[in-house]
Amino acid sequence: MTEEEQNAKALNDVNTYGCHVLKVFGGESEPLFAYSIGIEETSHQPDLIVVGLKLDLGHRIINEYNRRVRLGEVFHPNTLYQGFLDGFPVAFSPVLKQHYREYLVWGLWFYRGDDFRVFQLIYPNTSGRWPWDPGASDDFRRLTPLLCERPKLT
Repeated sequence: MTEEEQNAKALNDVNTYGCHVLKVFGGESEPLFAYSIGIEETSHQPDLIVVGLKLDLGHRIINEYNRRVRLGEVFHPNTLYQGFLDGFPVAFSPVLKQHYREYLVWGLWFYRGDDFRVFQLIYPNTSGRWPWDPGASDDFRRLTPLLCERPKLT
């Protein structure tokens, strides 16, 4: 697919579904991640990035988030929510703009700059530990870097 065709598909997805999802393969020491473009434009809620989960799962989570915001649900930063990862709460935390160029390249293209909001999905490991908790493994921390301020969850 040419760059022009990719751009056209992204714009069509935003017009049709409210967002386009990009999946990015990490390197040996870099995490996988998926993120949306278009949610802020279509639903006036932040776009979403999911770091460290399998790409298809990240894509499904973004689609669920998009579905819920399109129905009018509003997600508040650093508040726990259910229904995204079976059996585990998640939180959404604002991504710091210093990470946009590394992680959100298509977002910069779509919004013509960095004047858009993005939440990072924050989630615990299967033992219920958050990335900053004592006892969270180094691998978990490395594969789920925080692109936001350390959240104070409520």
